[in-house]
Amino acid sequence: MNKLNKQDKHSVELSEQYYDAADSELIKARLKAHKLCAQYNVLASGRGKQQKSILSQLLDSNLSKQSDYYIEPPFHCDYGFNIHLADGVYFNFGCTLLDAAPIHIGQRVKLGPNVQIYTVGHPVDVAQRASGVEFCLPITIEDDVWIGGAAIILPGVTIGAGSVIGAGSVVSKSIPANVVAVGNPCQVIKPT
Repeated sequence: MNKLNKQDKHSVELSEQYYDAADSELIKARLKAHKLCAQYNVLASGRGKQQKSILSQLLDSNLSKQSDYYIEPPFHCDYGFNIHLADGVYFNFGCTLLDAAPIHIGQRVKLGPNVQIYTVGHPVDVAQRASGVEFCLPITIEDDVWIGGAAIILPGVTIGAGSVIGAGSVVSKSIPANVVAVGNPCQVIKPT
């Protein structure tokens, strides 16, 4: 099991191997993110300075201050600092991002309500799972993707530019650019 790689005083980067989610630094980072999400979620909808201030504390500070994006509350995430948003990103109500590994979301990406993006997974082996270890793999959603409501994106997936993911889909494998993909498991049905 890998040890944590400390990036700076504000973030912890997890490797793509198994890690202990009960690590005290990770617990502290999650509690900070959960507190910021709770503060964000009680504010009235709008593009107010308070919302932007909370999100700039929560999300990747290098990108979030320069990017134009909007996230409808309620919004939930594990850490925040592994979420990288480009310009024009929009999250509808109720999105959840488990960001133990980096999540890169390209320009003009739209997420429907209740979309869930999980970089985290648990071992299939029962003994490993019982030990409490988890794994994480990065997720990339390229420019101009539209993800329908209640879709679930699983660890290690890349969704190619211009693609559409149908509502309720479970994306367990990468999807190429410029296609419409739907279902559980999510499969390409036609070009866009």
